[in-house]
Amino acid sequence: MVKGVIFDLDGLMFDTEPMWTTFWRPTLESLGLPYYEELPDAFRGTAGESSRRVLRSFYGENVDTDAILQRFNDCARKAFSRPVPKKPGLDELIHWLSEQNIPMAVASSSAREVIERHLVNGGLETYFQVIVSGHEVTCSKPDPEIFLLAAKKLNVKPEECLVLEDSHNGVRAGNRGGFITIMVPDLLPVTDEMRRLYTAECRNLSEVLELLKSF
Repeated sequence: MVKGVIFDLDGLMFDTEPMWTTFWRPTLESLGLPYYEELPDAFRGTAGESSRRVLRSFYGENVDTDAILQRFNDCARKAFSRPVPKKPGLDELIHWLSEQNIPMAVASSSAREVIERHLVNGGLETYFQVIVSGHEVTCSKPDPEIFLLAAKKLNVKPEECLVLEDSHNGVRAGNRGGFITIMVPDLLPVTDEMRRLYTAECRNLSEVLELLKSF
């Protein structure tokens, strides 16, 4: 039985992944750095030192990663000050979980202020007992640290906790942490590796709700 649910944020709750990609060109141009098409996918879902490693892999060991991240996050704060589209079925799923008294958490590599802004703009801030940002953990996904911390704060064992993810690294993290893991694909396709790792696949959050009701 599911006793807690952990939501990823970008691409799972809100349709923000395409927006994050658009922040790279102005960020890099402002610093005189070239843009690489492979960068957004490599960077997606990382945080902290993992983010810096990705940037150094593209721009060399001596690149000022703090300057890049600051400009990048400034773009995000400006763009996300306004409401962004919710993923279909999100409200219905959250309301049902709340009615069942199943505690919920958000675990995202985004900064805490960005997570909270999305929740407030979406009218969802009262539903989540726990928020864990990428700045609160040492290792980012595919390491399960962020999910394990969220489950601990929810007081739920991993094997009794559902992780909802759209990204490959998120699914890997859910699997490695021993969680029930459902993949709801967004920009990244479902691969054979994902099929070996996840518990189930749903096309959208409405299907997640129907699956939970069937349990």
